Amino acid sequence: MSQPHPVQTPHRTPLRRISQGSLFRLSRSGAYPDAPHGLGFLEPAMTEFLDEAEALQTNMEGMKRLSDSLATFNEGFASWLYVMNMNALTTDWMQAPVPASFELARKRAEENAVAAASALKNAREAEEQAHRSRLLAEQSALTEATEPDTTYTANTTASTKNGGASGSGAKKKVGGVKPKMSAKEKKERGIEIDRVVSVLPLEFRGSDPGLRRNMEMVIDGLMNAPSQTVKLPDLIKPPDLNQARVNKCLIALVNRKAVKKDSSSGTVLYSWLGIA
Repeated sequence: MSQPHPVQTPHRTPLRRISQGSLFRLSRSGAYPDAPHGLGFLEPAMTEFLDEAEALQTNMEGMKRLSDSLATFNEGFASWLYVMNMNALTTDWMQAPVPASFELARKRAEENAVAAASALKNAREAEEQAHRSRLLAEQSALTEATEPDTTYTANTTASTKNGGASGSGAKKKVGGVKPKMSAKEKKERGIEIDRVVSVLPLEFRGSDPGLRRNMEMVIDGLMNAPSQTVKLPDLIKPPDLNQARVNKCLIALVNRKAVKKDSSSGTVLYSWLGIA
């Protein structure tokens, strides 16, 4: 028979004995030259350790309170969710949509679409009617402004016949010689024209230099006319001041009440009023 092996005791390093006076030498080492004798240098370290241990205990108590609060909230919230779920399963919702509700909604949508289409059609018809009315008004104004002056034509024809019957063959001057204006009068006339133009629409105030020049010529012609009353053909000075430009300027002046338009005698006359 084989001999049993003896049980070996694990090797252990023997504890090193602390030699007498080692703590004293550690306390008086060069790292802490001012440390107290004996174990006195442990007092500050133990005090700091005690403070940190108390802070740790306070934080752990706070974590425990937070955990308790979360547990209470979770329990209450879970109970509320459960109650809501049970309420949804056991309550009859009387206002829930039924097939008749969808049919009613479809009819209402069709009625709204028809009403919107009708309103759009009415708006377009009203816009077209207004556009036609503006066109008719503009055409009427243009026709009225450019209608032939029968009185002027008859007088001219009579004058021509009288001149031919006399046999003189000499041309007579219709109006007298226009008096020459002084520098002061020209300056005052320019100031008055600028004052009138300044209250007219923007296109006459400089956005279109040609139109402003035409407006100044029309105003000057009105002021120079006998009794400051003229007919539209008297202001036409081609090629710059054609009939369309004169008519446009006169319409602006009439709208601003700087010129009065009178057609009661059968002839369209424009009288200068000025700006008050």
